[in-house]
Amino acid sequence: MVNYWLAKQEPSGPRGYNLEQLKKDKTTVWDGVHNNLALKHMREMKSGDLILFYHTGDERQAVGIIQVISNPYPNPKEDIKRFIVVDVKYKKTLKRPVTLDEMKKDKKFQNWELIRISRLSVMPVPKVIWDDILKISQNKP
Repeated sequence: MVNYWLAKQEPSGPRGYNLEQLKKDKTTVWDGVHNNLALKHMREMKSGDLILFYHTGDERQAVGIIQVISNPYPNPKEDIKRFIVVDVKYKKTLKRPVTLDEMKKDKKFQNWELIRISRLSVMPVPKVIWDDILKISQNKP
């Protein structure tokens, strides 16, 4: 069974990484997560799971879909073993981004972590919310 996630990334700046760059790279290591709850979520990821790629910063919007292609493993760049990473690959760009403001206006989203715990960088996405975001991305704003 596939699980659905959302993972946030600052799209620009010196440490930025965006969906277009992943599209060029094809795969990358999803790293840099240190928050305990986000790490707990990453430990539950498995190869084949799907992730909504979310641009933070000024954009604050879901922009595409990426796929987990490894099970979690310790980050080779960190000395502390609890800091884990997963390998991901580009899957697709949404027809149009779905903004945080659009999600906040929809009552179905109000109890989701993205709205409640806005600083969390990795979180599960309930299937119904996943489907709604994909549906919204097909429509004009």
